[in-house]
Amino acid sequence: MRGPHNIWRLIRTGATFERTGAMKVALDAMNAPARVRLAARILGWPFAWLGFQGDPALPPLTRAITALGPAYIKFGQILSTRPDVVGPELAAQLAMLQDRLPPFAQDAARRIVAEALGRPVELMFSAFSEPVAAASIAQVHRARRADTGREVAVKVLRPSIEADFRRDIDAFHLAAGMIEWLAPFSRRLRPRDVVRHFESVVLGELDLRREAAAASEFAENTARDEGMKVPRPHWDLTARRVLTSDWAEGIAMGDIAALRAAGHDLPALGARVLQLFLRHALRDGFFHADMHQGNLKVAADGDIVIYDFGIMGEIDEYTRRVYAEILLGFIRRDYMAVARAHFEAGYVPRDREMSEFARALRAVGEPIFGADASRISMANLLAYLFEVTERFGMRTRTELILLQRTMVVVEGVARSLDPQINMWRVARPVVESYIRDNLGPRAAARDLARSAQVLARFAPLLPEFLEHRLPELLREPAPGPRRARRPRSDRLRAMALGAGVAVVSVLIGAWLG
Repeated sequence: MRGPHNIWRLIRTGATFERTGAMKVALDAMNAPARVRLAARILGWPFAWLGFQGDPALPPLTRAITALGPAYIKFGQILSTRPDVVGPELAAQLAMLQDRLPPFAQDAARRIVAEALGRPVELMFSAFSEPVAAASIAQVHRARRADTGREVAVKVLRPSIEADFRRDIDAFHLAAGMIEWLAPFSRRLRPRDVVRHFESVVLGELDLRREAAAASEFAENTARDEGMKVPRPHWDLTARRVLTSDWAEGIAMGDIAALRAAGHDLPALGARVLQLFLRHALRDGFFHADMHQGNLKVAADGDIVIYDFGIMGEIDEYTRRVYAEILLGFIRRDYMAVARAHFEAGYVPRDREMSEFARALRAVGEPIFGADASRISMANLLAYLFEVTERFGMRTRTELILLQRTMVVVEGVARSLDPQINMWRVARPVVESYIRDNLGPRAAARDLARSAQVLARFAPLLPEFLEHRLPELLREPAPGPRRARRPRSDRLRAMALGAGVAVVSVLIGAWLG
């Protein structure tokens, strides 16, 4: 949509960035060329008086985005997961955005709950508190179930939030198109795709049933993990605009003084946060992608409570194995192994030299590993790694960027608990355990068995394919005006497919026999 209201929103956005001083901060961080700076000034400077003033106590960028409202806050948070787009420096600034907004009235929340669940609030909850937390999309109330007396957290979407977000997303699409037009070099960063990604994430968060499903899956995956708890959703009190889950009792992980006063072992908590994250990412391929202090508590028994599953990350099994090999290579300082993993996965173009890439990786790793424990930083490593991969033409892997960004956030949490934590020493047992379980002989046998099971399901189709479909694929059509000769590459692929099917069939027969 390209209506006048979208133009007005862009002008208001530029004016707010200009008025708060955020325009210069953003342009400097992105190293923007002169024509982009000029266009930004034209958009912002004459209308600066129309911009929101924001909270003067906040840094310029945070001040501007917070003043512009919920959609901008959420967009900034999601951009903080894309240092490949905005750069590591700007991503770090955006990661500091706090998702705290004034709450809306309790009467409105009760009305939304009653409409969503189809019953009066008094019949479902014997107690329903004032808001205890308010974010850009929803707010949370502490309540007690009327039937069981169990304490729960009730998350309620803000009134009219869907319509407000859709209007702002239309303006973001327009802005992305203008950026690509004004700065053709930006097309490699795919601004329109970034906005589409933001749209899909936000629309997913606006259906709280999806968050409940993510919480349920995460709880099942981690049921046997010691030292952590996950509040489970209450499906009978959950709908699109309302999510009810167990109440997470504990001390906020950001309250270091309270944790210390309660007698918790802070270095042990820091190590456990990092190891839990790596275990979920590598073992399950499904991880909490927003593990900052605001989403973590420490229970009285020392367990880490993880909650708020609006942003989750997912990586397939093959990518997890590649990532584990890359991590282990860095841990062991085997840079050729790290380079080989990148090349074998196709992350780096084949026309580049593997040995040169390995030397570039060594230049990234050695200064970090030569430092003392307090300076061994995954954040620094990843910042340097982005520079190297860009120089070697490595294509963007969105799922890996989200994983890497979350690792940086988790590092910050761990280091706040133990400033002297050695990130690599803590990570090593988890990574080595994953490598041992998934890349050894037993894992190969397991993969073969699983492949055989899949192929066995298609066994009834093999005779038909081999007797009829394969000869048809291989048959060369007679030359004529209406029929083109099948490309040689297609015939070769068909022959290879037929040979592969035949070989696999023989292997399955031998294995099952």
